[in-house]
Amino acid sequence: MKIKNLSLKNFRNYSDAEFEFSGGVNILTGENAQGKTNAAEAVFFLCTGYSPRAKADKLVVNFAAESGEITGVADSLYGEISVKIVFSKNDNKRMFVNGMEVLRVGELLGNIHSVFFNPAELKLVQESPEDRRRFMNISLSQMSKAYFRALQSYNKILAQRNNLLKDRDVGLIRETLPVWDMQIAKHAAVIMKARNAFLAELAPIAEEKHAILSGGKETLTMKTESGYYGDEEEIAYAFAEDLKIGFERDLRLGFTGIGPHRDDIKFMLNGEDARVFGSQGQQRTVALSLKLAETETFKSRFGEYPVLILDDVLSELDKSRQQKLVAAVKDVQTIFTATSVPRAIFKGAPYRHITIKSGAIKSLKDY
Repeated sequence: MKIKNLSLKNFRNYSDAEFEFSGGVNILTGENAQGKTNAAEAVFFLCTGYSPRAKADKLVVNFAAESGEITGVADSLYGEISVKIVFSKNDNKRMFVNGMEVLRVGELLGNIHSVFFNPAELKLVQESPEDRRRFMNISLSQMSKAYFRALQSYNKILAQRNNLLKDRDVGLIRETLPVWDMQIAKHAAVIMKARNAFLAELAPIAEEKHAILSGGKETLTMKTESGYYGDEEEIAYAFAEDLKIGFERDLRLGFTGIGPHRDDIKFMLNGEDARVFGSQGQQRTVALSLKLAETETFKSRFGEYPVLILDDVLSELDKSRQQKLVAAVKDVQTIFTATSVPRAIFKGAPYRHITIKSGAIKSLKDY
């Protein structure tokens, strides 16, 4: 998977810009607040239908305009794919794949695959389980429409189940809850089975990538905290039984205490919890290793790498880890953003250098 070009109109600080990407390494440089990260964000938006930075779609529209759009064309093993998203300050976004409008994000997902990393991805290691579940959900939703649909259905039923648990009529709860539990268990099983397979594939690759980036000085291990294994029928049955057992607890708490919405991943460095004992540099390497492993997982499942977006990652790594990272992405179309090109790091490695200033492309040169 390689994105060939990107068109931005009234997106963030861009009024009108056209990017032409190489199939290998691309480095977007410029001073702070010139638009490097905005361009990287736009690529990820095309792939997933949402921004990793904006809480509302209308926030990506240029302040001087009422609407904006991003368009991209990518090559895949199955041919050329074009995606267009139109934004409005007063209406919902509209999405188009190969010229045909799609009405749901689920129909956009999976057309152009991407993996995104920026300094905020440290939340994967540092912060709450919600951030680690978000990582799994974004990746798996790109890989599987069935997963995305199951996740949407699960979240909807979970909200309804939690609302019911807050009702004062215990008789009504006892009578109604089994109906919700049959449905939620079915969707939970799809989610948990997919996460189990994903993490079983991802973990050894992440451990290998971390060993490379750290020069063999650190050992990463990943521990998952799901507790449900087997095929979908087995998981659904076990989960439904646990919901029955936990009824009094859930009634007392007023919410559902078990399920995919409680899953977590624990990262261990040399046997110690990376969240507690890892330095910020070590935690960054863990998160980056996870993203590199994610690209390999896409490759094993679809026969081609996703577009890898690495926003402001080089400045946060020492020279040794920079060199190892560049070597690790040599076969992947990668979009770096940086204030300048560390030429010594890219010596001997071909790359396209795109300079950005005030939301405009000032120069493009291949090395």
